[in-house]
Amino acid sequence: MVKHFCCIAAVLAATANASSWADDWYRFRGPELSGISAETQWSHQWPASGPKIAWTAEVGTGFSSVSVSENRLYTIGNEANVDTIQCLNAQTGQAIWSHAYSSPTDPNEFEGGPTSTPTVDGDVVFTLSRSGDLFALDKMTGKVHWSQNVAIEADVRVPGWGFSGSPLVHDRLLILNVGDAGVAVDKKTGELIWKSDDKDSGYSSAVPMSLGGRASVIFGSARSYVCVDAASGEERWRQRWLTTFGCNAADAIVSGHHVFLSSGYNRGSALLDVSADSPSVVWKHKGFQNQMVSSLLVDGYLYGASGDVASGARLTCMEMMTGDIRWSDDSIRVGALSAAGDRLIVISDTGQLVIARLSPARFELLAQHQVLDGKCWTAPVLAQGRIYCRSATGRIVCVDVEE
Repeated sequence: MVKHFCCIAAVLAATANASSWADDWYRFRGPELSGISAETQWSHQWPASGPKIAWTAEVGTGFSSVSVSENRLYTIGNEANVDTIQCLNAQTGQAIWSHAYSSPTDPNEFEGGPTSTPTVDGDVVFTLSRSGDLFALDKMTGKVHWSQNVAIEADVRVPGWGFSGSPLVHDRLLILNVGDAGVAVDKKTGELIWKSDDKDSGYSSAVPMSLGGRASVIFGSARSYVCVDAASGEERWRQRWLTTFGCNAADAIVSGHHVFLSSGYNRGSALLDVSADSPSVVWKHKGFQNQMVSSLLVDGYLYGASGDVASGARLTCMEMMTGDIRWSDDSIRVGALSAAGDRLIVISDTGQLVIARLSPARFELLAQHQVLDGKCWTAPVLAQGRIYCRSATGRIVCVDVEE
């Protein structure tokens, strides 16, 4: 089932007048793939009634975050076994276009629905479904340039909870966490360029790094974190990393020749030195565990959700090079987080938006307000003076925090 819908003219005026003072957030975890916005001129000084809500919208079941480009917001949701890629006006929430296709909601110990986030590259939006449906669409109109099921094309299996990694653009390639160590297709045509073995992928997104002067990418597979050459898919190194259910979901974090890994289910964290031919472990322990949400690295400190979300993940700060925990706060059950300037932006697993000081010294609460109901595991996004939060049922709330 394919449906295509466009209604562009009614929103052109609002788009033309939109603020352009801030960077677009055009892919998962933002321009730098760090989860950190460059915006600093935004306010957490809210009245007792809470922050101003600019708009709300219903986009369908799922955990896809939002990408924002040229005042357009892109995300994916599912209703009645149909995925819908949606483009909304980021300032008003008004629908611009949508593209729908048959895809099982597939609840499996969670609500189901899509879990990857659209990637905008120039005039194209790339999306990946849990079952491997890969689309390249015109970002202005939603017209499909090309589509395919990349799992079928690469002859690899779909992991238990479906593909979750967001597409990564590298030069002419679109790189995806599909198979044991990724897949790459030509971003213009969808032609398969390289692939990896038919083994379960993990649930993280591809993370780029330079290794020995060569562009490389790191994937979390079901049993390892593995680094491959971006152009060819040739394996550079592999770190065995076993977890219950093969659930490696948090992205690797790269700092120079060091790579930080973390998983839940009592697996813990480790820091690798990858300057030699094979990685060496600098430290490892179980005191910091990112089950699903990737941490944020700021000035040598990692801020993240430590613990399994079912039992309540704690907001925790850890020094990256030593693994020393600086503080851990249990007043918030963290669903997901991002940061901007000197502040953390946290959504609790029950929909409370929390702003805290970004400091390794101590936890300092600055503001909090209930903005959503129900489960919230999707990372909040700050773009152009708005914070976008999403619940599992598909409600998006746009919080106006522009000064």
